[in-house]
Amino acid sequence: MPAKPLRKAVLPVAGLGTRFLPATKAMPKEMLTVVDRPLIQYAVDEARAAGIEQFCMVSGRGKTALIDHFDIAYELEATLQERGKAEALAQLAETQLEPGAISTVRQQEPLGLGHAIWCARTFIGDDPFAILLPDDLVLSQTPCMTQLARAYQETEGSVVAVVEVPRDQTNKYGILKTGADDGSLVEVTGLVEKPKPEAAPSNLSIIGRYVLMPEVITHLNKMERGAGNEVQLTDAMAKMIGHSPFHGLRFEGKRFDCGDKVGYLEAQIAFGLARPDLAPEVRAFLKKYTGDAS
Repeated sequence: MPAKPLRKAVLPVAGLGTRFLPATKAMPKEMLTVVDRPLIQYAVDEARAAGIEQFCMVSGRGKTALIDHFDIAYELEATLQERGKAEALAQLAETQLEPGAISTVRQQEPLGLGHAIWCARTFIGDDPFAILLPDDLVLSQTPCMTQLARAYQETEGSVVAVVEVPRDQTNKYGILKTGADDGSLVEVTGLVEKPKPEAAPSNLSIIGRYVLMPEVITHLNKMERGAGNEVQLTDAMAKMIGHSPFHGLRFEGKRFDCGDKVGYLEAQIAFGLARPDLAPEVRAFLKKYTGDAS
């Protein structure tokens, strides 16, 4: 029996964005822009490219701008129409989703990523689902979630995007214990949340892209606390290993941690250089600061 189609995505967006204060005092951190699109737009576009049609935002107080961004802005569109701004109208049209495509649930307490996913349990139901963390931005030829969706169809099981991290930084990430490895797809035999470098089973870290089977909710239902006294998604995923296929994918592309100031600034440069309409000017101004035109 073929794997169920991947049609649902959960986007955890309840974080306070404290690392970007004061910018995030009155604006969700997921609305921070890289070049000319907010982080939430990149995440949704990536998911849509993988065939995902339904989105659940696990949100918090004061985050209505995230929904408004994907809504129809009648006054703005009417003004653009009157002024003949066809290109701007087309850009707005690209942000709109089908009616009913987005739902929201509240995460009333900051109890961890596992708790955020558990909050979306009714939306998930009995279907496989993707998770995209908007803080993690990926620049690639093929969208990262498309790569994961293909791996899911191939393996008919859970797949997480992975990158190699410096051994001395394993205590910041969810780390894989690995089995068979073909250089791209690696069998996951265990998962450890934020292990000390000397105890880490590898240096392969999960980033903010997942395709998971709905059975993970069964384990999250127990509300067991892990690292940081939070409900850790990594712990729930670890309990699924051995019961259904579970793999890590070394995806093609470059990941930027936009929850970090330096990572966010690097993303601005990389995505600017990837735009044919902007790249020449970006290279020109970089030369002023670095003395290097390459």
